[in-house]
Amino acid sequence: MTQVLEQTSVSQALNAVGQADAFMGKIVEIAIVTRDHKRTMEGLWKLGIGPWQVYTFGPHNTENQTYRGVPSAFELKVCFAQSGTMIWEIMQPISGPSIFAEFLERHGEGIHHVAYDCNNIPFEERIEEFAKRGFKLTQSGSWLGKNHFAFFETEQETTTCFETYIFPEDWEYPDPDEFYPPRA
Repeated sequence: MTQVLEQTSVSQALNAVGQADAFMGKIVEIAIVTRDHKRTMEGLWKLGIGPWQVYTFGPHNTENQTYRGVPSAFELKVCFAQSGTMIWEIMQPISGPSIFAEFLERHGEGIHHVAYDCNNIPFEERIEEFAKRGFKLTQSGSWLGKNHFAFFETEQETTTCFETYIFPEDWEYPDPDEFYPPRA
């Protein structure tokens, strides 16, 4: 028998945003891959999502860069906006091999991945657990040597990519390359 969700169930689910799944943790981010981060920021800004902080991730500030299991330099424009308890992320591949460039080639622009925190599981154990569950690490790095991120090959079984990352408790975002809209 199919269970029908009642309004109270939906309300309860929406109010439980702060609860975490035992393995996945808390959903913290939805990410869009684009060919033009400025156009995408402008469109999302029209919807009320923003303001945005724009960064460049590359070998100059992102250590331990890997792509499909081997060390590999890549560069990305990465834009962040806070929306309640969620982060919106826009990613534009600039150079080097990446799962983001692959996505653009295969699917075009759109939502690429959903990110979860590490749910207090040490980062390396988290990566090992994804592997035990049959999901290969596809891209990873450490932004400013502190913000460790990892993407997994989950599309075949889930239709989307999943990311996990960890921000240390003392994390502070660096000054961005630019803001959108520009600050006066």
